Amino acid sequence: MKAIVMMCLLGAVLAVDHNYSWNGPNGKESTDPATDNVCLMDTASCGCCLMQKQMNRMETFFNASLDELQKDLEKAQAALHNLRASRSAFSVALTDARRCLGPFREDAVIQYEVVFLNLGDGYSVSTGVFTAPRAGVYSLALTVYSDAGSPGATLAACARLRRNGGVLAAPSENNMQDQEDSVSVTMAVQLNAGDRVDVTLPAGCFLCDSSSHFNTFTGFLLYATD
Repeated sequence: MKAIVMMCLLGAVLAVDHNYSWNGPNGKESTDPATDNVCLMDTASCGCCLMQKQMNRMETFFNASLDELQKDLEKAQAALHNLRASRSAFSVALTDARRCLGPFREDAVIQYEVVFLNLGDGYSVSTGVFTAPRAGVYSLALTVYSDAGSPGATLAACARLRRNGGVLAAPSENNMQDQEDSVSVTMAVQLNAGDRVDVTLPAGCFLCDSSSHFNTFTGFLLYATD
């Protein structure tokens, strides 16, 4: 028993007189930076040094893992932001009241008054123009309807779907056989950011509508290309 007590006292004395570190023998710098200066307490034992070494490794691993998780979170947030920014869709109708638009002597841009959807605020009620927020392939749909007013009168339901002033499609029904009629067009179009899409009423044509919303203009982004 006395021998065991003496050895414990000797260990305590050695612990006080020596400064244990992982700098290598004779105070030389360790070749492993992860083990440098992990145990500098004057009263530390070798067991304590081993424990602190493992704790240091765990802390380093935890910090590295946390950094990677933070990077992944930032990437996910950026992807979500891009997804939200890419959402663009609108759907509008001519009017809520029973009335006709036209005929005019010159072509005129149709200002659709009733807004069902304007996701991304790309459509302007004041101008009747949809401005593409980003480059991509868009789906565009246009339906025009008119009422001749009486049998035998001329029906002129026509419009022009345009991109930056150039005609993409020109659906029309112009005859004297129908008292009322409608025509539609749907197409996929490549648009660049800032491109302007509108619908014009050609001179001599007229559209009639009511709360039934027969005249509609719709578009949405299928997928972005930028």
